[in-house]
Amino acid sequence: MSRPLYQAKAEFFKNLGHPARIRVLELLSQREHAVSEMLPEVGIEPANLSQQLGVLRRAGLVVTRKEGSTVYYSLTSPEVAELLRVARRILTSVLSGQVELLDDLREPAGPAGSETGGRP
Repeated sequence: MSRPLYQAKAEFFKNLGHPARIRVLELLSQREHAVSEMLPEVGIEPANLSQQLGVLRRAGLVVTRKEGSTVYYSLTSPEVAELLRVARRILTSVLSGQVELLDDLREPAGPAGSETGGRP
């Protein structure tokens, strides 16, 4: 019996749920990278980067190509880069709403300590 689509989606997003994996995908959204190029950009130990790349590879989000002793990684699909762009737009929208709320909280209270910030 196959698992429900929502479980597959949850597993997919779980595979994205690590800052190093997101950073790797951002880098690969620009172009193919060798592991050695990603290390200083991701800022983690080589063994940890290898582990995170393995998660992304098993999830089908990245593929490898070997040239001599150098392993290059790239995205399996341009839709992965698009997903990151959409996530950025959503996050920007959410954070903008939070900034507006924060601005509302910083406004002095209206007459008699009203919580409306002077608005009706």
